[in-house]
Amino acid sequence: MRTRPQRQSRRVLVGTAAAAASALAMAGTAWACPPEPGNQRTTVSQAQGEGRDLGAHAGHGSGPVGKTSSQVSDAIKGAQRVGNVPDAKEATSLVFMDYGSGPRKRTIMYVSGRFGLKAYDVSADPRSPKLVGKFDLPGFWQGEDTEADHKRKIIYLSRDPRAFGGTTDTGESGVYVIDVAKPENPRQIAYQVIPAGHTTSCINDCQYLWSGGPAKANWMPADWGGRPVWVTDVRNPRKPKVFKDPIDTGRNDGKTDYTHDIQVDSAGVAWASGRGGVRGYYTSGRHWDPVKKRHRTATAWDPVPYAGGGLDEATTNSSFMHNSFRAVGSTRDQGPDPRKWGEGQVLVVTEETFNDGCANDGLLVIASLKGSYGGQGWRSTPANPFRLQTLGTWGVAGQEGSRPDTDDCSAHYFDVKNGVLAQAFYSQGTRFIDVRDPTNPRQIAYYRPDDARAWAAYYHGDYVYVADHARGIDILKTTFR
Repeated sequence: MRTRPQRQSRRVLVGTAAAAASALAMAGTAWACPPEPGNQRTTVSQAQGEGRDLGAHAGHGSGPVGKTSSQVSDAIKGAQRVGNVPDAKEATSLVFMDYGSGPRKRTIMYVSGRFGLKAYDVSADPRSPKLVGKFDLPGFWQGEDTEADHKRKIIYLSRDPRAFGGTTDTGESGVYVIDVAKPENPRQIAYQVIPAGHTTSCINDCQYLWSGGPAKANWMPADWGGRPVWVTDVRNPRKPKVFKDPIDTGRNDGKTDYTHDIQVDSAGVAWASGRGGVRGYYTSGRHWDPVKKRHRTATAWDPVPYAGGGLDEATTNSSFMHNSFRAVGSTRDQGPDPRKWGEGQVLVVTEETFNDGCANDGLLVIASLKGSYGGQGWRSTPANPFRLQTLGTWGVAGQEGSRPDTDDCSAHYFDVKNGVLAQAFYSQGTRFIDVRDPTNPRQIAYYRPDDARAWAAYYHGDYVYVADHARGIDILKTTFR
């Protein structure tokens, strides 16, 4: 049966478990203005991890950066730094948005981070972005993989409960709806409390949002391992409405667990990554549902299972999958060679985890979707588990250009162009990895400054932009072929 968005309106008190429980039950609440962060703590609890199955998540905390040994120096091959934006330190993600066309076309790079949102014009010189506007949220967390509605010129900033000194138990999660029609004056047009908020992703041409993560609060069901996905209707972005019931439940061998992030491929399939693997959903159109064994219409709030499942533990260091990419449709030539591996038959996945020792941290994982189209990933149980076949993995431990003096080695966000990933590896910098043969991913270039804290890398035009928590935005020109 179709569940409609909640329409109740109720003001929510910040910072108590009772308020968080109210947010879960009355998720339609919207604030005209955000809570005032100015007098609150801005540190993020190290113990509130996302990627590590047991214990802390060092990569997303405010831990030490820079050299830990006098032997460390920059390691750069196949790329050169041509620019840097130091005032974007503590950046987490980037969005490039175009305005106008022809000779008057402008391109604005929006940077989200601990500061909130900053707008840089890269039209005149992509190597020297110029700050033109900002939306201040000091102590904000986290805006990871920030998404935008390019048609309506809106940016959605996902608020993690650990923002402004909160914790996963006491903090509030939600999304800030920011109008960026005028880059010089980003302005908030809505704020919506949501029971999840580590990431927020656009679904169905940004008419809906899927918000997931982080770890569950103590007021959530005891048998959950983390927060699943809540759906928000933003067809009217000034009046968001949250659906009562979460989706992507039972993702970890039948257990509801942490859904970390969603990527929508060129065929319109939404891939939800998190603890327990990666599963894809149709969110529109009429499709065969392999779980319910009938044809039905997919919606953003009641999607139809497509394919995917858990990753083989024998080839990974955890069960926590962070984000993914499937080369299909208009991007069919961007990933593994479709002539050999089939169009859309391979998932490229980041595993994020911080274990003891660099070799045990999160990897780049490439898996086959074959054998997962019959709903196997939704019927998996501990007694009868289903796992995707791993085709290949790649990690920075022992690789050329790697630092030997750090355990901060997990994979993080990547972008892909012509079969080459530009992937961030925190203190191990940005690595360029050829994945056209998924059984043999190869590093062909790297950019690892000695104080790197790389969170995400983005191809844009002739350059690669790296959101680095310690350095700001590094702008690279690749020299490999």
